[in-house]
Amino acid sequence: MWSKWLKRAGFLLIVAAIIAGFVYALREKPQPVDTGVVERGPLRVTISQEGITRVRDVYAVSAPIAGHLARTVLDEGDRVKADVTLVAAIHPLDPPLIDRRSEAELAAARDAARAAVSMAETDYRRIKSDLDFARDNLERAVQLAKTRYIAESQLQKARTDVEVAEAQLASAAAAIELRKAELASAEARLIQPASAPADRGGSCCVYVTAPVDGVVLTVFAKSEQPVATGTKIAEIGDPSDLEVAVDLLSSDAVRISPGAKAEIVDWGGDRALPAVVRRIDPAGFTKVSALGIEEQRVNLVLDLQESDPRLGHNFRVYARLTLWEGEDVLQVPLSALFRDGRKWNLFVIRDGRARQTEVGIGHMNDEHAEVLSGLEPGDVVILHPSDTLSDGSLVEPRQE
Repeated sequence: MWSKWLKRAGFLLIVAAIIAGFVYALREKPQPVDTGVVERGPLRVTISQEGITRVRDVYAVSAPIAGHLARTVLDEGDRVKADVTLVAAIHPLDPPLIDRRSEAELAAARDAARAAVSMAETDYRRIKSDLDFARDNLERAVQLAKTRYIAESQLQKARTDVEVAEAQLASAAAAIELRKAELASAEARLIQPASAPADRGGSCCVYVTAPVDGVVLTVFAKSEQPVATGTKIAEIGDPSDLEVAVDLLSSDAVRISPGAKAEIVDWGGDRALPAVVRRIDPAGFTKVSALGIEEQRVNLVLDLQESDPRLGHNFRVYARLTLWEGEDVLQVPLSALFRDGRKWNLFVIRDGRARQTEVGIGHMNDEHAEVLSGLEPGDVVILHPSDTLSDGSLVEPRQE
């Protein structure tokens, strides 16, 4: 009798264990999730964009005349003093090379000039003889006029002949000088570069000095070379007086105003440098992105409030520009949000279960979003919700 009841009891225990095993196996298991907390604190919305540093006032030193530039002795980084430090010395250009045909033409022109000088000298001697003859006639006329042998008009004519001859002689002398100058010009045109003086020291025309105190930023013409008028030789500026130029999309630039806060990051130093937006250019320009997309961009100029002596002209930096900021803002981690239609939603953990909640969102940055409605400080939300998570799902915070 007792054995019969024991068998039944054992059978019932086995059935109960099997049923308990099935219930345990089929029970709802909590999903491990990452969590975050809704809290109040400062929030700042920024835009980051690559930019370059540049000296605020750059002075370009250019060649005032065309000539032959002597080798520049300055290097980048050298300090210069206004109106004292010599930046460049410009010498006269060498005469151009003359080919055989041009040389023959110039030689013929020189010979013609020599012949013209000879003709002018012959005319001078002829006119001088006429002048001597006219003077002799004048002396005879004066003697005859005293005895009233000739009329007064003849005496006056003799005087006029002398004056005319003197004027012709002066003209002939001037003609000789003119022809000699033409001969000198023709001979000068025959000078070849090889026959020009090798030492330029005594023929230097122009010395160019530094316009301001500062540092040589760039040397464009280092070696000796011919230069045209206006050729850039060097740039001078003060590297301690820097500004930052950044180009933004025009749609982002309209969200910033002069005086906005910014900071310079990723410039190589161990700290961010504070800056402020000084100017936003009124006109944009088209720039093709790395993906081949045409973009309308606008240049912004930032003033550094703190500088670093390691920064120089045309250094690459990143500017983080502040669009909006608040000191006491209710905020939620951005990774908790997802879209349900056109509304922002997230999962809040209440009594161990995920509850899908619609929230109102304001400003947001790369990490957090401003909460306008739907949440309270201290609420625990699920970060990076998976597709398997739904409203009412049992969840548990993942152990770190």
